[in-house]
Amino acid sequence: MSAEKPDSPQVAAARIEAARARSKLMGTAHELQERISPKTLTREAWEGAKTKGADLVEDAVDAVKSRPLTTTGVVAAIAMFLAREPLMDLASNVVDGVSSKKKARKAPKAGRKQEKTETIE
Repeated sequence: MSAEKPDSPQVAAARIEAARARSKLMGTAHELQERISPKTLTREAWEGAKTKGADLVEDAVDAVKSRPLTTTGVVAAIAMFLAREPLMDLASNVVDGVSSKKKARKAPKAGRKQEKTETIE
């Protein structure tokens, strides 16, 4: 029968150090696995987007508070740009309505003059 020889103190220390390094490596691997999991990445991306959105809104509110007239002008310009077709149709209808009223007013005057000239002759 063969008896196992006990390890020398140097070999025992090396085994302990190897076990400690292996444990540390496994801990780091588990930490990395958790950090790159889809759930963690999604949560971090969502938190980043919420923070960025909140910062943008806060900056926009500050800009509006500091320059309300400029902001009003910009909003009005954007609204006019977005509603340009209906506004152009409205302007066209108004112009057509005014010109047709002018034509309607001029026609009776011309008719009266002709009647007067006919009666005078």
